[in-house]
Amino acid sequence: LKGDMGISYSAKKPVAEKLAEGFVGTFFLAVVTVIFVLIISLPLGIWSAVRQNEWPDYLVRVCSFIGVSMPNFWLGLMLLYVFGLKLRLFPITSSSVTLSGVVLPAVTLAIYQSTKYVRQVRTVILDELHQDYVIGARARGLSERVILWKHVLPNALLPLITLLGMSIGWLLGGVAVVEIVFSWPGIGNTAVHAIMMRDYPLVEGFVLWIAICYMVINFLVDLSYAYLDPKLKRGEK
Repeated sequence: LKGDMGISYSAKKPVAEKLAEGFVGTFFLAVVTVIFVLIISLPLGIWSAVRQNEWPDYLVRVCSFIGVSMPNFWLGLMLLYVFGLKLRLFPITSSSVTLSGVVLPAVTLAIYQSTKYVRQVRTVILDELHQDYVIGARARGLSERVILWKHVLPNALLPLITLLGMSIGWLLGGVAVVEIVFSWPGIGNTAVHAIMMRDYPLVEGFVLWIAICYMVINFLVDLSYAYLDPKLKRGEK
């Protein structure tokens, strides 16, 4: 239990050190992606739920369906072609961790992830809007805006913590396809090169890293539920 996973055949350095180098890029990419996902999915999901069976709802659902149908590598290549090659707004490749270089891979991942979050946000908000406490709040004369932001959203966002935890675990495990497309220096890129070079110690270290990520994230999600869920707090008392 010393954390010694051996020496990488290709890099001639400890596996832990090699994974740590890739972790910096992967962590930065994961943080930016999660921020983009929340910025995109929460407003659209709320808008779709509030305007159920109206044109905004249909528009959001169609865009969500289109987004989930596009493979990450294809979307990444299209973004590279338009914003990197034609408009030259962002670098095509990123050999180091930079703010300009993380935008396109983060947007690529965020678009795909947001499609799941938008549908989930819409579902949980619609479910909460039909609860008895919402009917009681309307009977007391509270405005729809107060009901939505003060009462519905805090309860509706709790189930999203689990989905967010799974997404963070997936991102920290290294998104190999996107990292390869954008030449992003992350753990996924490192793992692909290790497989191609038959660097078995590095591959084994990568598998162990993924397992640790999911275990830690799931543990933190459980702890956050115990802290954020009022029902669990009342149960403890």
